[in-house]
Amino acid sequence: MKKILVTGGCGYIGSHTIVDLIENGFEVISIDNNSRSGTDALKGIELITGKKIKNYKVDLKNFDETQAVFQEERNIAGIIHFAAYKAVGESVQEPLLYYENNLFSLINLMKCVKEFSVPYFVFSSSCTVYGNPDSIPVTETFPIKKAESPYGATKQMGEDIVRDCSNAYETASILLRYFNPVGAHPSNHLGELPIGKPMNLVPAITQTAIGKIPKLTVYGNDYPTRDGSCIRDFIHVCDIAHAHTLALQYLIEQKNKTYCDVFNLGTGNGVTVLEAIHAFEKVSGVKLNYEIGARRPGDVVAIYANNELAKHALNWHIQYNLEDMMRTAWAWEQHLAKSKK
Repeated sequence: MKKILVTGGCGYIGSHTIVDLIENGFEVISIDNNSRSGTDALKGIELITGKKIKNYKVDLKNFDETQAVFQEERNIAGIIHFAAYKAVGESVQEPLLYYENNLFSLINLMKCVKEFSVPYFVFSSSCTVYGNPDSIPVTETFPIKKAESPYGATKQMGEDIVRDCSNAYETASILLRYFNPVGAHPSNHLGELPIGKPMNLVPAITQTAIGKIPKLTVYGNDYPTRDGSCIRDFIHVCDIAHAHTLALQYLIEQKNKTYCDVFNLGTGNGVTVLEAIHAFEKVSGVKLNYEIGARRPGDVVAIYANNELAKHALNWHIQYNLEDMMRTAWAWEQHLAKSKK
């Protein structure tokens, strides 16, 4: 049983991925300093899998603390690196926060990859690396354009760091470029838990529907799209999670074509913000209170994935559709409300 380190293991995608890894026979440890998460996800993982996960409350920006984990856990076979700040709007307002956290943590991690000869590395990247693409759907061969936000820039730089280190240290790596992960584990034991006001659309939708937020704002309805709102590629978090397990298996089986392969993780379908709202209203039966606001700095107009490479190379098959995404997200929000009574 290979031991995998998941950074950001208490976070949204990290926690779902830990479940998937355990269900596919991996041993998992976590690093998460809980600056953007609590520890509830660890309880959720244990309820689903029956396994208690060891989490090191370590700030990856601190090299000595990071190195100490590798000194204690000597036989780490692979790393999946999620730990990063991820809010586009916040990154526009606080760029240094993003450059410091997202890059220093990755650099320290790669120092440990080198020192401890970790053979496999999977990097949590983003479709933001494509900027505003010239056409859609985007493939992995599309040019990397100027990032629309400091968050996107940290993902572009992060990819360069992983690629250069992989070539230099002969580590087998994969860059997974996510589109828009949404939804929750069907067990209702795991889901998205934003601290403070949610920065992403679907938790903002569910929190509006349950009454935590009085009104949802749609940022712009004058984009050159079919209804004027931005187009995104929403994908269920469990489908994203399983892709990480498949990526590790792909590397372990030495199927990689280079020291650093790249895959898009999206459904391949573009959905507007307003269409996402209507899909939620359909499955929940709740009429959302929303208003049209100004465009938000950093947002791209439209982007969705060509996911053929991941489907064929990783044998990755999407299990959840848009209504499933909204249904599980709403069930999770309702579960949170009941658990607090």
